[in-house]
Amino acid sequence: MSDTRITEDFLGFGLGLRTDHFEHILQHQPDIDWFEVLSENYLVAGGKPRYYLEAIVEQYPVVMHGVSMSIGSSDPLDMDYLKALKKLSNDIQPKWISDHICWTSIHGVNSHDLLPLPYTEETVNHVAERVRIVQDFLGRRILLENVSSYLSYQDSTMDEWDFLSQVAEAADCLILLDINNIYVSARNHHFNPLDYLKKIDPRRVQQFHLAGHSDFGDYVIDTHDHDVSPSVWTLYQAALERFGPVSTMIERDANIPEFPVLYQELLEAKHIAELTLPDNAELARSSFGTRSLVGLNKHISTNNVSPKHVRA
Repeated sequence: MSDTRITEDFLGFGLGLRTDHFEHILQHQPDIDWFEVLSENYLVAGGKPRYYLEAIVEQYPVVMHGVSMSIGSSDPLDMDYLKALKKLSNDIQPKWISDHICWTSIHGVNSHDLLPLPYTEETVNHVAERVRIVQDFLGRRILLENVSSYLSYQDSTMDEWDFLSQVAEAADCLILLDINNIYVSARNHHFNPLDYLKKIDPRRVQQFHLAGHSDFGDYVIDTHDHDVSPSVWTLYQAALERFGPVSTMIERDANIPEFPVLYQELLEAKHIAELTLPDNAELARSSFGTRSLVGLNKHISTNNVSPKHVRA
């Protein structure tokens, strides 16, 4: 892990690969730059999911994104899971592998939720050591994603952004910055999301997530079943101003629309990036949207993005 380059190359604009869209992708071969694969869906060899995955991997770059590493748990690392993860990685050759800075299991029982950690020096050391073990086993850096949260620990001694930064530095890993999760947690815990962005090291931010949430007024829940909200688009613009071009994708896990609907939403992300970072050479290398540029301005003007959210 001694190479001087921290992040991988900018991939462009991607989508989460979902079973609903397998046939559309193979039939129409849309000009998406890359897809994010949910690791746990493909750990078993064979079957229709692997058939479709292997066909799509032949045509598109992919990254792997997991929810079961439980990097913050006090349980021992699940080596069987890590072996299966490494086997999948060897099979499909993802550009990178990510999971969440959280815990999901205790005493061998999986909560099936991404639970936040106490933000303390002890937890920093604990998580960083486990990340180093995982990276040594996989033979590559991993990305850690910030999770949304709804409660906090009384024992916490630092802010979430300082905790994430210290773990990434101590473990020499990278960061998947979920813009929607920052917004959700900011609303729930009453902090300024811009403070979060300001404290994260740009050298370590490899990827952005964009997603929708459910707003209940007094609190917000990260549900991934809505369009990206105007407030999250605005925060995305601020993230671009802070970090520059970062590989960006949209997650949708429920109430999944037809593929063209998500395609159009992803066009909004690219349009915001181009307005925020005009004449950027890395953005210019993205092939996404080149088949739909004629209709882009019309679509943008009738949807969420407006001069209120993006400065031309």
